[in-house]
Amino acid sequence: MFSRYPRVMAGLLALVACSPEPTPAAVERQVSTSSIAAHPPTHIDSFVPRDEALRRFRKGLAPVDGLTHGLQSRDVLVHAFVRALESRDSAALGRLVLSRAEFAYLYYPSAPQGLPPYDLNADLMWFTLSVQSAQGMHRALDERGGQALHIAGLRCAEKPDSQGENVVWGPCALRRVRAPADTIDERLFGPIVERRGRYKFLTYANKL
Repeated sequence: MFSRYPRVMAGLLALVACSPEPTPAAVERQVSTSSIAAHPPTHIDSFVPRDEALRRFRKGLAPVDGLTHGLQSRDVLVHAFVRALESRDSAALGRLVLSRAEFAYLYYPSAPQGLPPYDLNADLMWFTLSVQSAQGMHRALDERGGQALHIAGLRCAEKPDSQGENVVWGPCALRRVRAPADTIDERLFGPIVERRGRYKFLTYANKL
């Protein structure tokens, strides 16, 4: 179906190039159970002007001008993530990642994948990100939840990506001490979005 829309396909490839591929079973479970997964897009029309497509995506969403529940630094955000994962608190994890409204009003307007030459539809981009995020969150809870992670540090790419008012940090990895002389780096979440001194995760897509 996407062969008719080369720009949409290029945008999807740019968005998911470094992310794990969801399995059909995982997608079904995530969309039905995760508070951060969106409904699939009902229609993709590359001929609808970008502003109109975004207006339709925002329909029913209350405008936002900042990151709700955003934390004051990357380190504080990551510590909150670790606490939530160690206690298997999915509600807390849901508060630390961009909401649909935050994506619509704060992130998408300046995201490169939504601009030329990619022109990725907001509905499709949100669906892709949220399914990847839900998959990553469930995998992290299944494989790392409910146990002490023994975090020794955070390492992110030195140069962030400036996107309008947003600064996007990533990829980032947590350094974990599994045993004496056994330290590893793990990517347990996706990029971190900074906006006006507040931080949230863009997604929970990970490398587990």
